[in-house]
Amino acid sequence: MPVSRLDQILSRYGYCSRSEAAGLVRAGRVTIHGAPAKARDQKVDVGAVNVDGKAIECPEGLLALLHKPAGYVCSHDPQDGATIYELLPAQWLRRNPPVTTIGRLDKDTTGVLLVTDVGALVQRWTSPKHKVPKIYEVTVDRDLDPALVGLFAAGTLQLKEEEKPCKPARLEIVDERRALLELTEGMYHQVKRMFASQGWNVTQLHRSRFGELGLADLKPGEWRLLPFSQSMDSKTSDDFH
Repeated sequence: MPVSRLDQILSRYGYCSRSEAAGLVRAGRVTIHGAPAKARDQKVDVGAVNVDGKAIECPEGLLALLHKPAGYVCSHDPQDGATIYELLPAQWLRRNPPVTTIGRLDKDTTGVLLVTDVGALVQRWTSPKHKVPKIYEVTVDRDLDPALVGLFAAGTLQLKEEEKPCKPARLEIVDERRALLELTEGMYHQVKRMFASQGWNVTQLHRSRFGELGLADLKPGEWRLLPFSQSMDSKTSDDFH
């Protein structure tokens, strides 16, 4: 990586503001190749910097998977209610740019939610042209009609206020009122609107996969960092997992 001023590095990755960097240096909390940093304006390679004995976190970019619980919004504005950012390390929000979600989940929707500080990843993982599949576990208020499978797969379902019909989606009916739905796009409230257009209300919604990424043993509110190389692995799956 190219060299940068130490205070720029510390600010970029959320450790402090540029003006506060001198205080970290004076306190001996920053080392360069194991030796105490000399000044906040010295130019260094980010890989050589340690803060409090630890390397700079995710210098190439941060990508994490959060198990979003119900009751949290994907917003930075606390006036909208409890936000998913309250569940993440505060330092991530001080990065420049701060972390943001890759797409959104409704307040009452649970499951896989990706966060990153790399804008190009947001575009890659949400752009319809990449056809990244998202799998949802859906519970509705009355028995499902098998005819929905063909309707959703046809690519002809037109939702109100949308210029184009929904892209073909795979529906697998699990039992009378539960189904798996795989989408490769993300219109506003799409899952709920698709079912509502045919007379069903979604009572529970959980996203179990995003691309090849699942929750594994993550509990609601927990997160894990992902290898940054995995951010480019946005393959289309061939079956439900």
